[in-house]
Amino acid sequence: MSRTNALLKHTQLSARLSEAKSALRHINYASRLHAEASTLLASLGRRQEAEDELSAAAQLFAPRAEDCEALAFAAFQIGAHRLAHEFYGRVVELVPHDATAWYNFATSQRNLGFLQEAEFSSTRSLALDPQLVQAALLRSHLRKQQPGNNHVDELRQLLVNSENNATAQIFLNYALGKELDDLSEYKDAFTHFATGAHTRRLHLNYDVKVDLDKIERLREVYPPAMLKAARHQGRATEYAFILGLPRSGTTLIERVLTGHPLVTSNGETDNFLAALQEGLDGGTDDIFARAARADSNLVYSAYVQRTGSPPPGGILLEKLPLNYLYVGAICLAIPNAQILLLRRSPADNAFGMYSTLFSNGYPFSYDLGELAEYYLAYHRLTEHWKRHLGDRILEVSYEHFIAQPQTLGPKITGHLGLSWNDKMLLVEQNQAPSATASAAQIRKPIYRTSIGRWRSYATGMGKFIDRISAAGLDP
Repeated sequence: MSRTNALLKHTQLSARLSEAKSALRHINYASRLHAEASTLLASLGRRQEAEDELSAAAQLFAPRAEDCEALAFAAFQIGAHRLAHEFYGRVVELVPHDATAWYNFATSQRNLGFLQEAEFSSTRSLALDPQLVQAALLRSHLRKQQPGNNHVDELRQLLVNSENNATAQIFLNYALGKELDDLSEYKDAFTHFATGAHTRRLHLNYDVKVDLDKIERLREVYPPAMLKAARHQGRATEYAFILGLPRSGTTLIERVLTGHPLVTSNGETDNFLAALQEGLDGGTDDIFARAARADSNLVYSAYVQRTGSPPPGGILLEKLPLNYLYVGAICLAIPNAQILLLRRSPADNAFGMYSTLFSNGYPFSYDLGELAEYYLAYHRLTEHWKRHLGDRILEVSYEHFIAQPQTLGPKITGHLGLSWNDKMLLVEQNQAPSATASAAQIRKPIYRTSIGRWRSYATGMGKFIDRISAAGLDP
C-alpha cells in the first residue's frame, strides 16, 4: 500500500466512522453499530478507543443475539477477550439452543482459562449439533485425556458419520490424534495427524516455493551494511518482539515476561505489518524493496498509534510469530526495540506444527517435505538477522529455558533492561487472556514432557528428519 493509498483509506474509514457515530446517537441499546464503530476505530489504529466503544456497549441493554454476536466478534478481533466472553455469554442466554453460540462461548472461556467451563460448553455445542466438529477439537485440547475419561470412541463414531465431509474429517482427525497422543497410542495418533494434515493440504491453494522465494528475497533487500546500521543504539527498550516459528515456545516466554509488573503484551497482532504498509512509497519495484526503504519515521509513528505506549519505565510486547519475516524492518523503524528469537529443536518444533490445525496461516505445516524446506529457509533467514543485527537479538533455546529457567530468565529480562523475579516462572498464576494454540497448556506450571516428544513419532517424521539432516542440521 502506497502512502497515497494509505491516506485515501484513512479518509474513507474516518468517513464511515463518522456515519456510524452519528447513527449511534439515536440508539440506546447494545447494537452491531457499536461493533462497526469499534472495528473502524481499530482499523484506524485507535485500539483503546475501539475497546472503550465496546465497553460502553456492554453497559447497555442487549435484546438481540445477533447484535451481541457482532459485538463479541469485534471484541475478539482486537484482543479484548473479557468483553468477548461477556457478549458471547449474553448470546447463549438469548439463544440457548444455538450450537454455534455455545461453541463461541466455549472458545471465549478457553481464552480466559476457564477450562472446565469450556469443556461443558463445547460438549453442549456438540449435543445440539454433532456436525459442529470444531467444538470436538476445542474440547480435546482443554485437558490431558485419560484412560476411561476421554472422547476417543465418540470421535471415531463422528468420523464414520462424516466420511463425505472433508472439513469434518480434518477437525476430527486432529482431535483423535491429540487424544490418542495423550493416551500414548502413538502409532494411531500419528495416522490421524497425518490424515488430517493431508486432507487439509489437499484443500489449500499453496505453493511452498513462493514462500521460499520471498524469504530469500528478504535476505537480499536487507544486506549486511543496512542491518549493521540498525544495531542497538543504547536507548532504553520500550517495545519488544517475541518471535519464532509457531509451537517454538513464544507463548511461554510471553507468559513469563508478563509476570513482570512493568510488562504488558498486545498478543499476536499485525500492528507492525500494518504500520510498515503506511510507510511504503509508491515505487514500481517489488514490495520487498519498498519495505526495506520505507520511511522509518512514518512506520514508527503509525506503530505507536496502533500499539499504544508502554507503562512508564515498562515494555510493551508483540508476540506474532510471523514477525520473524520483518526483523530487519522492525530494527530500522523502532530504534529501541529488542528481539527475542525462540529456537526449539527442529524435530520437536516440526511435530508441534504438523500436529496442530491452525485457524489460519502456516500452510507449509501440513506436508512434512514442505515443512522441511520452509524450516531450512527460515533457518537461513534468522541466521542472517542474528549475524548482522548483533545484540538487538537474543536467541532463546526453548529446551534450555525449560531445563534452567532460573538461569535463563535473568538473561531474558536483562536483554530488555528489566529486573528478574523467580515468581515470574509461576505462569499458571498469570490470569492474562490467550487465544493462541497454547491457550490451555499455559494454564499449567512449566513442564518438561514436551521435550523430545518427536521421538515417539520418529518413523512418521522421517521425511522431515532426513531432509534436515542432509542439510547439516541436527534434528
